Amino acid sequence: MTKKRALISVSDKSGVSEFARELVNLGFEIISTGGTKKTLQEQGIAVLGVSDVTGFPEILEGRVKTLNPFIHGGLLAKQDDHSHVKQLDEHGIVPIQLVCVNLYPFQQTIEKPDVTVADAIENIDIGGPTMLRASAKNHQYVTVVVDPSDYPTVLAELAAEGSTTLETRRKLAAKVFRHTAAYDALIAGYMTDLAGEETPEKLTVTYELKQGLRYGENPHQQAAFYKKPLGSTFSIAYAEQLHGKELSYNNINDADAALQIVKEFSEPAAVAVKHMNPCGVGTGKTGYDAFSKAFAADPVSIFGGIVAFNREVDADTAAKLHEIFLEIVIAPSFSEEALAILTGKKNLRLLTISFDGGKKAERKMTTIEGGVLVQDQDRYSLVDAEITIPTKRQPTDAEWEALKLGWKVVKHVKSNAIVVTSEDMTLGIGAGQMNRVGSAEIALKQAGAKAEGAALASDAFFPMDDTVEAAAKAGITAIIQPGGSIKDADSIKKADEYGIAMVFTGVRHFKH
Repeated sequence: MTKKRALISVSDKSGVSEFARELVNLGFEIISTGGTKKTLQEQGIAVLGVSDVTGFPEILEGRVKTLNPFIHGGLLAKQDDHSHVKQLDEHGIVPIQLVCVNLYPFQQTIEKPDVTVADAIENIDIGGPTMLRASAKNHQYVTVVVDPSDYPTVLAELAAEGSTTLETRRKLAAKVFRHTAAYDALIAGYMTDLAGEETPEKLTVTYELKQGLRYGENPHQQAAFYKKPLGSTFSIAYAEQLHGKELSYNNINDADAALQIVKEFSEPAAVAVKHMNPCGVGTGKTGYDAFSKAFAADPVSIFGGIVAFNREVDADTAAKLHEIFLEIVIAPSFSEEALAILTGKKNLRLLTISFDGGKKAERKMTTIEGGVLVQDQDRYSLVDAEITIPTKRQPTDAEWEALKLGWKVVKHVKSNAIVVTSEDMTLGIGAGQMNRVGSAEIALKQAGAKAEGAALASDAFFPMDDTVEAAAKAGITAIIQPGGSIKDADSIKKADEYGIAMVFTGVRHFKH
């Protein structure tokens, strides 16, 4: 029986010895390189070195070993084409029927905090992608395996039929091109950052499947959840689920919204979110205190919502959470007592996220039909703002605290956005209305009598003085907004008329 050839060269060596041994049992001759060759030989598997095939030694510290016609002729030949077979015979090239390759660990290398540019560059694989692409292109004749999870399928088909099916080879080839495209996308991203290019002529990104989803925003929409390699670990994509049902599409969006808001606070804070808008935010000396205020801010809307904490959830807080229906609770950790209480609700999802990872700057991508919009995340805070106070009255210390809270929250509310706050909790939130005074009326109505002496934050300037008028009549004493309207003077005059202190930040926080 004429032996078939399999070329094996892998960085991920999990299961490769067992795979190679079975291939030998099925009549394959194994070709290998470097570390893979050594691994297989240590397991007693007969291996032919690449240099034995090419008649040429590995050179340039192993940078050149498989880039040779004796390898690529064997990979790219149409094995039922007379002229191709004739050329192989003329040059003494033996066809290769199976390729098992995975690549230098570029991602794992650049993940290291102390990685040097030289290390990163050295871990850009050249021969591996070339062999993979050649084999995948020629999948009519060549079985190409890049993922150890595919070893059993390949071995089973080879054992049963003597070859893999075209359907399997095509699926494996598609996986190869996804793999090499993702690999190149990571390299392109690294090199683009290294070169300081902010708006490259082509945007190359890659994501890895985290989980399939039952459906999207609605049951008739298919959906899946992908995470970004090397992405921020301070994110829902890297959360650990301790309990509850599988996350849904809407859960993930809402959980992300809650996390982004609670990140704004260094003091103990709790955030309740519904449909990607906060419905209650509270701060306090403890997580329990903060959640009590977030709940009191809107005890109706929190029903079926998401709650995020920036402190461990203890037993007292868990008992309070247990009293209401929630979809998700997010926290850095849960005490054992808290877990015992909350896991009593079988469907409640409990997520933990490391709050020690810091705030990694990432760009935000929003898809539109036929394209994608890319922008920096809105990290702008009052620390960055050029504050001016155009009114006759300055805010009091207590008003400043309320204004700071409002400004942290309003940038996370859908525009047009208005937030009414005290020093330590939201009192009313108006989101997504087509005119600003409409959002103000919603927020002020929700705040009710609590608006007396409270502060109001607006994500963008007032186009006219009607919002100031509505705020004043509700009892608001301090306002924070970007300023910059051609009618700022009218709003300033109205604020002075009612004795309101108004702060201009010079920065808007639209969120669509």
